Amino acid sequence: MVKTFDEMQKLAQDGVEAAVKSLGAVSQGAQALSAEVSEYAQKAIDDTTSATERFLSARTLESAVAVQTDYLKAAYEGFVTRSTKIGSLYADLAKDAYKPIETYLSKATPAL
Repeated sequence: MVKTFDEMQKLAQDGVEAAVKSLGAVSQGAQALSAEVSEYAQKAIDDTTSATERFLSARTLESAVAVQTDYLKAAYEGFVTRSTKIGSLYADLAKDAYKPIETYLSKATPAL
């Protein structure tokens, strides 16, 4: 049980510090996610432009189909890879944001 005003004040200050650290982790995670999504979008645009140019310059139906097939295969593999990485970034964001709160709660629980 909290016995003094000073202990209560320290507990509140620790809570604010944990919240600030948590928000900092959310901010960093959001920046990493934003950068990853932006990079993926740019790569997708570049790959689509390149595939369209190759498709339009194809001389035969077989080469056009090959270009389309190669593009779809690469696009799918890129999507799966980036989705996995983005999912991992979200998981890391959640862990990093919760860690300061978890630490605070583990210290504060005996005092309450």
